[in-house]
Amino acid sequence: MAGYRELLRTAGVARIIAAQLTARFPNGMTSLAILLHVEQMTGSYGAAGLVLAAASVGQATAGPVTSRWMGRWGMRRVLTLTTAVCATALLALALIPMGIAGYMAFGLVAGLSTPPVQSAVRTIYPKMVNARQLTALFSLDASLQEIIWILAPVVITLVATQVGTVPALLLIVTILAAGGAWFILSPEVGRVRIPRSRRAFGKVLGKPVVLLATVTGFLLIGACAAVEAAVVATFGHGGLEAGLVLAVFSVGSLAGGLAFGHIPMGPWAMARRMVVVASGLVAATIVVGGLGATPWWVGACLVLAGVGIAPALAVMFAMTSASVKFSETAEAYGWIGTGQLIGAALGSAIAGFVIDGRGYAGAYAAAAGFAIVGAIVAAACVRGFPDLRGRDVSPIPDTEPVPIIT
Repeated sequence: MAGYRELLRTAGVARIIAAQLTARFPNGMTSLAILLHVEQMTGSYGAAGLVLAAASVGQATAGPVTSRWMGRWGMRRVLTLTTAVCATALLALALIPMGIAGYMAFGLVAGLSTPPVQSAVRTIYPKMVNARQLTALFSLDASLQEIIWILAPVVITLVATQVGTVPALLLIVTILAAGGAWFILSPEVGRVRIPRSRRAFGKVLGKPVVLLATVTGFLLIGACAAVEAAVVATFGHGGLEAGLVLAVFSVGSLAGGLAFGHIPMGPWAMARRMVVVASGLVAATIVVGGLGATPWWVGACLVLAGVGIAPALAVMFAMTSASVKFSETAEAYGWIGTGQLIGAALGSAIAGFVIDGRGYAGAYAAAAGFAIVGAIVAAACVRGFPDLRGRDVSPIPDTEPVPIIT
């Protein structure tokens, strides 16, 4: 913890972490709020699911695009534009009665205009700390983002059910605008300029490290999404058990990131962390099938699985930073985010079908399957993972020919 205290004393680090967490806080609220609002307005969960799907497709599609735009037009311009458009689309969803097609259209716009805060801040980090501190900063960031997934769903559910879905969406817009303004006006956002990438859009995905980070992120978040569906199906929507068990899952990730973030990352780091996640999910599958689905046993297994999540995400961020040019980092993180969003959608969908066909026990097995495949991919492709032990994980500087007068 002494290393983290030293890190947070570095000028601007605590402020930028707090600002980006606030700006990203709506990410943990928007999907649930849209689902509850559209269901209330239309009386159909099917319609709400279509609107949510449109928003998810928009977000997954836009991630690499808006991230790359920051190198062309600057972070502040892109973040200001996307925040304004996203807030306007959410306001329309909240205040204008419309049909399913209208809700889907505004949901798509809200997804397409999701501000690329995550890509921006992870591009800024290497310019704020020295090489020795950067790996720990990525680990701290991956750990603290769990706060979003612990608190945000609880807050928005309470507001939506006790006050109303319109106030819930208005709360999201307020946090989005205030948090976005705080992050955009942070000195580091104005100080760091991303060079314009000279390579074609999507070329960075051809780098083995970026592709591996995208694939492993897809599998890791797919496992997490399947777990969420499994826990809700196990303990139901009405009680506190499901929320508490999922909170414990996130707390495990937070603890794992803080406890193991300082460990040097070798080529086997990702495989080891995915094995931890898979072990916990396999244990949960066995427990649910044998001992029964009690919150205590399921929670204990998910704590174990959670311990590997934030450390695995930290490996993805650090190895990407160390392997691409600075001008390509934002787009690379955008692709990784898209992979995670697709993983979340596919994990939820597969778990849903399994729950309908075989019950909630099968959803835990599906989650374990995602994690096991992730561990196998990481082990089979170990030569593609860089050895970051004792290495500077800052992005590769951009260089260009300098004309010489002879």
